[in-house]
Amino acid sequence: MDKKIDIAVVDYGMGNLRSVSKALEHVAPSKSVLVTSNPEDIANAERVVFPGQGAMPDCMREMDARGLREAVIYAAQHKPFLGICIGLQMLFEQSEEGHAAGLGLFKGRVKRFAAVDMKDNNGDKLKVPHMGWNQVYQTQNSHTNAGQLQSHALWQGIADGERFYYVHSYYVQAEDEGLTSGFSEYPHRFTSAIAMNNLFAVQFHPEKSASAGLQLLSNFVNWAP
Repeated sequence: MDKKIDIAVVDYGMGNLRSVSKALEHVAPSKSVLVTSNPEDIANAERVVFPGQGAMPDCMREMDARGLREAVIYAAQHKPFLGICIGLQMLFEQSEEGHAAGLGLFKGRVKRFAAVDMKDNNGDKLKVPHMGWNQVYQTQNSHTNAGQLQSHALWQGIADGERFYYVHSYYVQAEDEGLTSGFSEYPHRFTSAIAMNNLFAVQFHPEKSASAGLQLLSNFVNWAP
């Protein structure tokens, strides 16, 4: 009999796996959390987290090298699924980073912050990568909550405009604006969270985002989409 896996954290040789798994264990001490590169574990898990940091081409190559693609796609379509950073970007069709193809679950591209735009309201230059704390504004998402426009369940207990921690040079540009569940500004508005049915994915790092990040992870652990 297979051992019950409550939460599988996908290990594809990259990503901040230890801090993500420790944060999940902290918010869900009664749940089993397994860091795994085994597609069968991902298939058997009740819910799946795909964390990431690094470059998109490397992510896709390492995922395929471990035979994880089909298990990850299935989880993203059928299980409670949380993508973090690269785990958001890989869901789209194409990335400007290395001209890498993503999983193509959603139409849209991953774009680099344009150097020409990187100025704040005072005209001072903004750095790329976008690194540090920034506010996240929640949006009413059209692909959840049985068609009713309202904030997503994973924002429960988190104030609109709460600050989360970022480290990235690229952001997603979805063709379907109804996917967007949260946005930030640097200096222009960009999508920081998407939601569709059983899937939620964020550009920021909840595992590095203090109490707000832990609240989001706790919401995910208790989420019944």
